[in-house]
Amino acid sequence: MTDSSTATGSNGSTPPPSVIVLFGATGDLAKRKLFPAFLRLAASDWLPASYAIIGSGRHSPGSDDEFRDQMREALQEKADDDERDAVDGLVERLSFQTASADDGADLAAAIGEAEKKVAEEAGADVADVRRLVYLSVPPSAMTDMIGMLDREGITERARLVVEKPFGLDLASAEELDGVLLDAVDEEQVFRIDHFLGKEAVQNILALRFANGLFEPAWDRRSIASVQIDVPEDLTIEGRAGFYESTGCLRDMISTHLCQLLGFVAMEDPGAFDAQAVRDTKAALFRDVRPLDPARVVFGQYEGYRDEEDVDDDSTVETFVAAEVFVDNDRWRDVPFLLRTGKALAEGRRTITLRFRDPASDMFEEPSCGNELVLELTDEPQITVDVRAKKPGRAFDITMATMQVQVQGTAESFPLEAYERLLLDVLHGDQTLFTRSDEVERLWEVCQPVLDDRPEVHPYAQGSWGPQAALDLAPGGWRLGG
Repeated sequence: MTDSSTATGSNGSTPPPSVIVLFGATGDLAKRKLFPAFLRLAASDWLPASYAIIGSGRHSPGSDDEFRDQMREALQEKADDDERDAVDGLVERLSFQTASADDGADLAAAIGEAEKKVAEEAGADVADVRRLVYLSVPPSAMTDMIGMLDREGITERARLVVEKPFGLDLASAEELDGVLLDAVDEEQVFRIDHFLGKEAVQNILALRFANGLFEPAWDRRSIASVQIDVPEDLTIEGRAGFYESTGCLRDMISTHLCQLLGFVAMEDPGAFDAQAVRDTKAALFRDVRPLDPARVVFGQYEGYRDEEDVDDDSTVETFVAAEVFVDNDRWRDVPFLLRTGKALAEGRRTITLRFRDPASDMFEEPSCGNELVLELTDEPQITVDVRAKKPGRAFDITMATMQVQVQGTAESFPLEAYERLLLDVLHGDQTLFTRSDEVERLWEVCQPVLDDRPEVHPYAQGSWGPQAALDLAPGGWRLGG
């Protein structure tokens, strides 16, 4: 549900005056993604005309001036030519206030003072200033932080952005939702999964539902299998504390890859708005069969236990491949193959719809594939592998490739995922954020694997994972298969 007083989505209108509170402001996510996203939006005049950003965390990076200097240096390094002039304007609106789950009084006071200044600048009442609270904190700290925000009154007029994973299992997800909904209404909660902010992911819905070429073939009569493949070539890179407590299943499968499955497999929502999209996706997830641990492969890359802060006997999985089924009329008996992991051969985000062989006696069994391939890059790449006659006298079959090129215009403004999602929060648009019933159902789907963990297979860095995972896909994986 969007606020009636604001524009929906990233349409260029100005959001209301806002005070943005960013927990984890000195952390990796903030430095790599959040502050650069704010800079891009500032440079494009898409932030509120009046706003303030308050960084927060347990430990201070120094005085406000020192914090601003640190951020100015970091942003200047990342800024392109069009953004450099906006750095100083953004940085002068930054401040920092320490806070913890036990003590948020000073933060509440700082927010109050910032709201007065923002309201005065905007010529508005303080009550008209919107609060955006971004919780980039570990799952173990989330419930206590939300309790503090509620006690201090910070949740009033606030939109809470909650980073995944949303809990660590069904019980903790239900507990987190209970704490959230004691503090705020569901309309104030923005559970962020940055994959849904990607242009290429949203394009799945356009490709499918706007084209008569694809939609009639988007079911079990035409499609033999679906692969959702998100390999990463990087190791955990200093994130041992997070990975040791979370693992790949919680980090990637119950969130990113299942959300991609939702966009691929959902019915036509009829409208691109929060209620329609999330209702339709939630209905799809109710049809997803709980995972069978016997059809899930865990792996751990060789050398993981040598990483700093990793237990010498760690059995945490850095790789997961899973077979998933959707028990409805459209998809019954079609395997969805999900695969992701660290230290693999390539970093890719690829969805492959493999079509069934047609019932024709004209040809011998084809040796080449017949697939629709979606590469979820910053600029969507879509290819269709088809079978065609090989040039020559013989009537032999070979593979041909059709490429779909998305044409932009001078008015096009492609947004990186966090840019799009932060802008949507400022506008109050929840379309690309997950809802509590989605989250809890996906934990129900994954819970059998948490209760009965598969054996963890070692795999070489730079490979495509354990052999058991390669064997999971009928006909092999498109990537490294």
